[in-house]
Amino acid sequence: MKPSRIYLSSPYMGGTEQKFVQDIFIGNWISSEGADLNEFEKDLEKYLGKESHVGALSSGTAAIHLGLVILGVQAGDAVICQSMTFSASANPILYLGAIPVFVDSEEKTWNICPKALEEAIVDRIARGKKPKAIIAVHLYGVPYQIEAIKAISIKYDIPVLEDSAEALGSYYKGQKCGTFGDIGVLSFNGNKIITTSGGGAIVAASKELKDRAVFFATQSRDDAPHYQHSEIGYNYRMSNICAGIGRGQMEVLDAHVQLRRDMHDFYVDLFKDIDAVTVFTAPDEDYFANYWLSAILVAPSEATGINREALRLAFDAANIESRPLWKPLHLQPIFGNYPYYGAKVAENLFEDGLCLPSGSNLTQLDRERIKEVVVTFFTK
Repeated sequence: MKPSRIYLSSPYMGGTEQKFVQDIFIGNWISSEGADLNEFEKDLEKYLGKESHVGALSSGTAAIHLGLVILGVQAGDAVICQSMTFSASANPILYLGAIPVFVDSEEKTWNICPKALEEAIVDRIARGKKPKAIIAVHLYGVPYQIEAIKAISIKYDIPVLEDSAEALGSYYKGQKCGTFGDIGVLSFNGNKIITTSGGGAIVAASKELKDRAVFFATQSRDDAPHYQHSEIGYNYRMSNICAGIGRGQMEVLDAHVQLRRDMHDFYVDLFKDIDAVTVFTAPDEDYFANYWLSAILVAPSEATGINREALRLAFDAANIESRPLWKPLHLQPIFGNYPYYGAKVAENLFEDGLCLPSGSNLTQLDRERIKEVVVTFFTK
């Protein structure tokens, strides 16, 4: 009999989510407004700190889209985006008819390279088109180089949209990810640290910006007794039911972060004597990573047949899901004709990198199955 599938990152309920949802049904607040929506936002604001103002939305992608709208991005504007990330980081640039400008990663955090970023800004300005915004991502929950990116943002007066979709619970020098940019973004997709089934949030530094985002997210309805609209609106508000799930998930957020970090420690120990493998780890004590996904680099060897893809196939044969790193966006067919700045760091990471099962609900038996595949593969 084939063993059950071990997934990369599956949802994990804490136990109280159903009660919140049941109370919503009893109260008949089956809507895109309600007390649970407000309370979920308050829970997130308290967790993030730093006078954060949170608007709960239907997805992290919606949050990026509205973030760009609030930052004034329009058709024809250039928006810089980290190349090594999920396509949702960049798709909203195209929604607005703007032009994505992709930037390479650096090896320290695998995130946006400050040197390549500044090169891109200088060149786009020389071409007569100063970028309107910078999208920086905390890849797999490891914070990007906060101070370096902020310095460049201030130097050239270009706002940062901080894509913290993978980094809820991560922080840098004690400050939570999602609160460093001019606009922050969170995701509660089913594979994230906590989930609302789908969903996301926009994080703003002021109530005015948060209210502006919620205004756009609720079809931009003017303050009138009838339906009147003076600006383009979107149907992006989170449902009250999803927010109820989120309230239950917030109760176990810190526990889920620790469970993910425990999985990372498991992989560090598992690969400590395997020279061909490097476990992706935050650079120093200033960086606290939630390790949403644990990732490794596999040094390829023609002599032994060891490489990332061979290991992935070995896991798959054991019914264990693993996956290559995000394919850099400048290599994707839909984005291939847009500008790119940097070297081949992101490309090399993609070539040799593999994401491993990291879910908060992985058992000791799951770990033993993972270990068995690794031991067998590297001793064959």
